[in-house]
Amino acid sequence: MSQEQAKDSASEEVNILLAEPRGFCAGVDRAIEIVERALQKFGAPIYVRHEIVHNTYVVNDLKAKGAVFIEDLNDVPVGATLVFSAHGVSKAVQQEARARGFEIFDATCPLVTKVHVEVAKLAKEGYEFIMIGHKGHPEVEGTMGQLDHGIHLVEDVEDVAKVQPAQTAKLAVVTQTTLSVDDAAQISAAVRARFPSVREPKQQDICYATQNRQDAVKLMAPQVDVVIVVGSPTSSNSNRLAELARKLGVPSHMVDSADELRPEWLAGKARVGLTAGASAPELLVRQVIDRIKAMGAVSVRKMDGISETVKFPLPKGLKLDEGVQLGHLS
Repeated sequence: MSQEQAKDSASEEVNILLAEPRGFCAGVDRAIEIVERALQKFGAPIYVRHEIVHNTYVVNDLKAKGAVFIEDLNDVPVGATLVFSAHGVSKAVQQEARARGFEIFDATCPLVTKVHVEVAKLAKEGYEFIMIGHKGHPEVEGTMGQLDHGIHLVEDVEDVAKVQPAQTAKLAVVTQTTLSVDDAAQISAAVRARFPSVREPKQQDICYATQNRQDAVKLMAPQVDVVIVVGSPTSSNSNRLAELARKLGVPSHMVDSADELRPEWLAGKARVGLTAGASAPELLVRQVIDRIKAMGAVSVRKMDGISETVKFPLPKGLKLDEGVQLGHLS
């Protein structure tokens, strides 16, 4: 092989750049552990309202262990153990579940709970709310369901112009925790422009993990030719990662598993960026790496990035007997 040919061959080598951080966040870790501990302590079935987190693999793994995922509390037998998903639930669902006498464990992410607490506190002071979020998302339904009136959803800048609060003297803004950081900032700016005295959160509602994973994609995108995001179609934060890469001018594709990876996505792409949404287990990332290697990747390099050390406590009543091991997904 000539020197020129060798150079051309080397330029075709596929290299994987792995985002850091990626995958499971503390809220997802906690939610999955709550279901696993409940199964170990009380035995199957354990009922879970809505998918515990938005990931197909995680949900199927827990189903195999004895979790039953439901949307309607009518599907939960009397005396059963019920877990609320990481996305949170409305006051009405909480009250109905208590009235039915279920043994309840709340896996709502503490960062979502923080938003609920802020809404309840300010509502007592007479505030109305503008919520920035995606209509129909369970987290949005749970947060808006903390009140029976006075909370208005906006999905984009155009919605801000249409919203009609009953009064503007006491108006506060809250956001879904898994939004695009940049989109939320743009919508928040539009809210401030229309309602200059609006009260904003002391700390932004978008969670640290969502922020960190988006920041990692911003650093990764200029260094790669294509971005692959491991995450399920229902996962808001995974979708935002894929959208962000595209906005930065890099083709991006989301996969629920390694089987969904298509060779044509990587054709002519020497540098492949790989990340995962906050509800996607590391096991799936490893399987995607193996598949890209089978397609010709020769190296994997991990980006420098923030090391996340956040850990949230579990609800009371889930302590396991000594020696009991949980099957972790990561």
